[in-house]
Amino acid sequence: MIYVVATLTVKPETRAELIAGATKCIAETRKEAGCITYDMHESVTDPAKFVFVEQWQSAEALVPHGASDHMRAWRKIVKECMSAPAKIEVITPAKVDVR
Repeated sequence: MIYVVATLTVKPETRAELIAGATKCIAETRKEAGCITYDMHESVTDPAKFVFVEQWQSAEALVPHGASDHMRAWRKIVKECMSAPAKIEVITPAKVDVR
């Protein structure tokens, strides 16, 4: 299992456009094989900051996701809306003993 955490900072005037595009992309991504969760979160202190948290069954499941039509469309929207480079991190659950 892996997670993808993407933080986007957008131009204030493009906020509504980003949300509309994200809504479509999220709906399609949630239908993909291997997608466990795909959610968008908003900062409570910065209305221009959004954090996407994705959970996937495997890294292999990301390959078709990245090549999908809805992701190509989403990347175009993001490119127009961003005011700073995106920060994208792929993470895995830590193996810790919490006895």
